[in-house]
Amino acid sequence: MNNIVYVGLSPHPPIIIPAIGKEELTKVEATVTGMKKWADEVRRAEPDAIVLISPHGTVFSDAITIRKGERVQGNLADFGAPQVKADWPVDLNLLEAIGLMAYREQVNVVSLDREEMQRLGAKWELDHGAIVPLWYLQEAGLDCALVSVNMGLLAVEELYAFGLAVQRAAGLLGRRVAVIASGDLSHRLTPDAPSGFAPEGKEFDRRIKENLELLQIEEILRLPEELVEKAGECGLRPLIMALGALDGLDAQCEIFSYEGPFGVGYLVCGFKPQGPNPERELLEKLIDRREEEIAARRARESYPVKLARRSLEYYLRNGEILDKPKDLPPELEKAAGVFVSIKKHGQLRGCIGTTEPTQPTIAEEIIHNAIAAGTRDPRFWPVEEEELSQLLYSVDILNPAERVNSLADLDPRQYGVIVRKGRSSGLLLPDLPGVDTVEEQLRIAKQKAGINPMDQDVEIWRFTVTRYL
Repeated sequence: MNNIVYVGLSPHPPIIIPAIGKEELTKVEATVTGMKKWADEVRRAEPDAIVLISPHGTVFSDAITIRKGERVQGNLADFGAPQVKADWPVDLNLLEAIGLMAYREQVNVVSLDREEMQRLGAKWELDHGAIVPLWYLQEAGLDCALVSVNMGLLAVEELYAFGLAVQRAAGLLGRRVAVIASGDLSHRLTPDAPSGFAPEGKEFDRRIKENLELLQIEEILRLPEELVEKAGECGLRPLIMALGALDGLDAQCEIFSYEGPFGVGYLVCGFKPQGPNPERELLEKLIDRREEEIAARRARESYPVKLARRSLEYYLRNGEILDKPKDLPPELEKAAGVFVSIKKHGQLRGCIGTTEPTQPTIAEEIIHNAIAAGTRDPRFWPVEEEELSQLLYSVDILNPAERVNSLADLDPRQYGVIVRKGRSSGLLLPDLPGVDTVEEQLRIAKQKAGINPMDQDVEIWRFTVTRYL
């Protein structure tokens, strides 16, 4: 018997709460009406518990987190409405069962109580991504337990597997469970949108809406990385996690509303599971496809990338630095600064580089920087040996930098930048996803250097790279 009784997607702009929206509520009338109907459908499904997934809690790059405690609370005081509150009992048995099933699916899920989250500098209270949908569910008269989940920056396959873990946990305990993804679609629909305009925003929203209506879940899981990046959304990962709860099931989709009044896409929809369908068991297909893509990428690796990969693999397996290979291509016998970037399932796993050569040859620069990227990037835990088969590499060889006196001489697609002030300097490579303007490029470079982003009294240098994949 299937114990997933409902799967839903809810937007979370605080403006759709009457106490906050007030006279502006008319601008989101379709969403407000849709949310009321949606919340009533969730109530009619009679869940024993809700698993609610938010993108706006404390998000970790390597784990999905769950709030652990007898109750969880929060309010919208940050939006001028402290009287808008959520206070829900936690289904601790379901929480533990989800953790167990996620472990079996090799998905990193961490349950944290209030003290543990505070020790990590994380906010314990429910965020607006959780409170907005919960408010509508409370208004609809829903009375049940809650499991509050913060999404993680994991691979698509792991996000989807989390939803399947929820499905299996519900079945294990015999709980009737509704899974709710909280998230907005593109934040770049119009020129006055909060994240600026990108034509890909409307395309992203269209594809999400149409594929949900047709239950073409695999199409959503395969959306191009560049499209997703340019859309500037916050709802895709929670949605993928929720859709995993429908793995192996037929379902009926209902779109309650869609609009983008402030340049942000608000989609309200829900799924009623209909029964098992083995053809909709997607997880194994996703894993097989990922392995095929990694194998195909490695089959066409350039020499510098192959050298970077072999260097880290050799170091982790032997504890020694790889010797410089003999019979190097002539271009790797020169000296230059090099950056080595490592990704795991589309997410950055490490990146270390040198702006000037520190080794006699580019080959040796690659060897040392590949090891550093995998083991000494302070933003990440060191790469472990069992991860090696899942990693993809790129190598950027820097050409000499030149100072510029005008922002008109910069182009984030063509040039990287170095900003300097005194002894502080920050570098950003060219052609990075999501860095589309000179202003954004300089802001990030200053931030990396510890320079005030508003400080204009800085030296700016530009450079080009030869990028190898």
